[in-house]
Amino acid sequence: MAELEGLEFGKSDFVLLDEVTMEQFMENLKLRFEKGRIYTYIGEVVVSVNPYRQMDIYGKDTIDAYRGRELYENPPHLYAVSDAAYKAMKRRAKDTCIVISGESGAGKTEASKYIMQYIAAITNPSQRAEVESVKNVLLKSNCVLEAFGNAKTNRNDNSSRFGKYMDINFNFNGDPTGGHINNYLLEKSRVVQQQDGERNFHSFYQVLVFCSTSNTFTDQKEPPRVFFFLQTSNNDRSSHKAVMNALGVIGFSEEEISSIYQILASILLLGNIQFESDGENVQVLGQEAVKHISELTSTDPDSVTKSLLFRTVATGGGEVIEKGHSEQDACFGRDAFAKALYERLFGWIVSRINSIIEVKDYNPVLHGKNTVIGVLDIYGFEIFDNNSFEQFCINYCNEKLQQLFIELILQQEQGEYQREGITWQHIDYFNNQIIVDLVEQPHKGIISILDEACLSVGKVTDTVCLDSMDTKLSQHPHYTSRKLSPTDKTMDFQKHFRIRHYAGDVTYSVEGFLDKNKDLLFQDFKRLMYNSSNPVLKEMWPDGQLSITEVTKRPLTAATLFKNSIVALVDKLACKEPYYVRCIKPNEMKSPVLLDDARCQHQVAYLGLLENVMVRRAGFAYRQPYARFLQRYKMTCEYTWPNHLMGSDREAVEAIVTQHGFQDDVAYGHTKLFVRTPRSLFSLEQERAALIPILVLFLQKVWRGALARSRCRRMRAVYTIMGVYKRFKVKAHFWEVERRFAGVRTTADYGKSVDWPTPPAALSQFHNITVMWWARQIVKNIPPSDMLEVRAKVSALTALSGERKDWGVGRAWERDYLVRDSPQTSSGFIRVSKELKNKDEFSQILFSGSCRKVNRFNRSTDRSLVVTDKYIYKLEPKKQYKVLKKVPLDSFTGVSVTSGVDQMVALHTSSQDDVLLCLQRGELSPNQDRVGELVGSLVDHFTRSVIHQHLAGIFQVALLNLVNIVDSTKNTTALLCA
Repeated sequence: MAELEGLEFGKSDFVLLDEVTMEQFMENLKLRFEKGRIYTYIGEVVVSVNPYRQMDIYGKDTIDAYRGRELYENPPHLYAVSDAAYKAMKRRAKDTCIVISGESGAGKTEASKYIMQYIAAITNPSQRAEVESVKNVLLKSNCVLEAFGNAKTNRNDNSSRFGKYMDINFNFNGDPTGGHINNYLLEKSRVVQQQDGERNFHSFYQVLVFCSTSNTFTDQKEPPRVFFFLQTSNNDRSSHKAVMNALGVIGFSEEEISSIYQILASILLLGNIQFESDGENVQVLGQEAVKHISELTSTDPDSVTKSLLFRTVATGGGEVIEKGHSEQDACFGRDAFAKALYERLFGWIVSRINSIIEVKDYNPVLHGKNTVIGVLDIYGFEIFDNNSFEQFCINYCNEKLQQLFIELILQQEQGEYQREGITWQHIDYFNNQIIVDLVEQPHKGIISILDEACLSVGKVTDTVCLDSMDTKLSQHPHYTSRKLSPTDKTMDFQKHFRIRHYAGDVTYSVEGFLDKNKDLLFQDFKRLMYNSSNPVLKEMWPDGQLSITEVTKRPLTAATLFKNSIVALVDKLACKEPYYVRCIKPNEMKSPVLLDDARCQHQVAYLGLLENVMVRRAGFAYRQPYARFLQRYKMTCEYTWPNHLMGSDREAVEAIVTQHGFQDDVAYGHTKLFVRTPRSLFSLEQERAALIPILVLFLQKVWRGALARSRCRRMRAVYTIMGVYKRFKVKAHFWEVERRFAGVRTTADYGKSVDWPTPPAALSQFHNITVMWWARQIVKNIPPSDMLEVRAKVSALTALSGERKDWGVGRAWERDYLVRDSPQTSSGFIRVSKELKNKDEFSQILFSGSCRKVNRFNRSTDRSLVVTDKYIYKLEPKKQYKVLKKVPLDSFTGVSVTSGVDQMVALHTSSQDDVLLCLQRGELSPNQDRVGELVGSLVDHFTRSVIHQHLAGIFQVALLNLVNIVDSTKNTTALLCA
């Protein structure tokens, strides 16, 4: 558990104030701000003060400290309310939303970014690639939307000039799977006009960086430096680099990014177009800008000029005429075109992001319930020196959000206590429904009066509209004008009207209200953009495909469209469980050390924070129907687990509360239990969390036992079937053996040519024994004189392992070929062999034959080879079989032969004095292979030798493992070296 704050930092929750007064509230707020504590709770509401400096409270360690913790376990933080919203969504499968409110410059945009970063950090612990991709797109979308939707104002260097509501979709596992972004009322008038000291949207300054390297504006070496739509400039290279990176991460193609910046460049060039009139006709001053605009928008230069100077109109009879603009109308059309271009571009970027991150092909049956966390970052309440139509819409939006806050936090809270029969002292608060009705009420509200004026036939001016408002709203307590209050000199006649908002009085200038509400754009511009060869531009203007004579329904006004979108937004928020972040702007100088008391008191008052504290102190932090409370916590009480036997769920809930000893901290309603402090609920959650593993183990044990018993029954059945089948296979095998070997005793080969049937696995050992017995029956019929040859062939077969194709198995092995091959000299050899036998006392000759010896110089001579059971002799046949070399048989370590049909043999000795020779086949049998006979005789001898049993084992291993079957293509030198 993270360390909590000390008293020197003030009260971390305004509910803990000794007295709920504005003085104590401001004293605690100021103390915490001075101590660097910018977050304070009101129950589950976070009050955030803009610090106007970087703070080291958003790193990985801080995220880990708040992950999975309850609100009161750690000091107040945005991460705490983010985690609370995430846990509510994951635990109860309940859609939640985080509403960030406050005036311009209070830190709403930064708060929304930190909330998004926290949600991204605590999800997807397994690092699944598809989830990481969704998270990256959601995070990078903030960077892109800030660049195209934010601007520097006199009150805020990064003010959101549009409203943004983002839904983040989560799967059953709590990982983000997609999202959707809604944007509201982009302040497009800023494209063509800004107040003194303010800037246009950030994207326009970043496009200068883009164009300085890509030479987008002109063919000159340097792009133009002065644009009438830009009052100031700044070095935005780093921001441009971040936006380009974000566009790439999100998934915009190179062609789409290039199109975006071409459109921005064309908007800037539109601002540089000037007109002149000779009294009858209007002309464009200079065609250079028009030429570049046509290049950037992939349109015809003449069509661009024509759209700027003329308006194509279809008469009632179907006749098409071209009506030339006055100089004033041409300027109005140019500005309207520039604003519409930027608005369409911004809307296209948002829809393009949505097409990437929206959840596709979601099946609740397969993927579980899809839950949502909404994050609302919308423009704050604004009071400028000159407040126009945009400020009117923005402040109406804030009235609607304040109304939602009142309904959910104050009105519904107290209404629920009354319905449930909870003892409650009513708390008065200001309900701004009357102001909302002033703006949106059908037929009587300001928006209805504006729409009526826009639809009227004839010349209806802003002044006429103001007179209509004065007439219809003269009795409204929150509306006034100079006509209704002649003594108020802060307003001008036929220009200003004032609304008493919940956040304070705002004076609006009616100039331009009707034009901005009509939001007129000549159809010529729409057709021009639709006919562009740039696919991105064409996609932005689908309404440009209508022909000139095609009649369309009159579009809704800007105010009505905005009202409808805000009503839909409020409905969407109302069906979710809300969490609030109330942002406060400490001063107008953007100072990190100054907290303006009067400025902050005004914000605290109109945000209704004192009333929120009062309701929270008198109210209950948590409420739940008895059945749901019982379902979640029944395992913590012995009287309710697994099922209670009491009269009602309420009695069972009372048993749980009594057992845990916090009956003084709850109230029992008609259908719900109310818990006053989160600490009581947290103690239940802790005990539940401790019991869950035990219950899981118990359920696992029961389930595993059931599975084991089921597997055991299946295994018994399987073994029974296997036993019956095995017995059948054994009997079938015996029947087949009996059938095949019937009458083999009478055959000449005693059944040698009969193939044995493949035995079942259970009879494999028995089969081997049977085959051995059968082999012994065959061997018994072999004469004793042939047994030596048979054993030698078996030994050769084992040693050569099938590596040598022909090794003489099909012929009779004579062993002593010096006697057989040369009858004329055999007497001399017989005499020498007897002398050697007497002298060296060997028992028998294992192999003898003529050969050619090959020395290391590749020279060969005729020799005779005699292998006995003790020595190997090399004899000179031309000198009466003189012994040239005698080597003890036990000094040989291996033999190498080739895989071909040649008779090359290498005998290896322990003294490295190897013998390389080629056996000769003899004159009588020129095609005989004698290599196999030599190898078989040696292996058989050492295998059967009892005296040299140990050596036999060694030599047999050597013959089996060290016999080299050398490729027959190798020459003798290579063989000797091997």
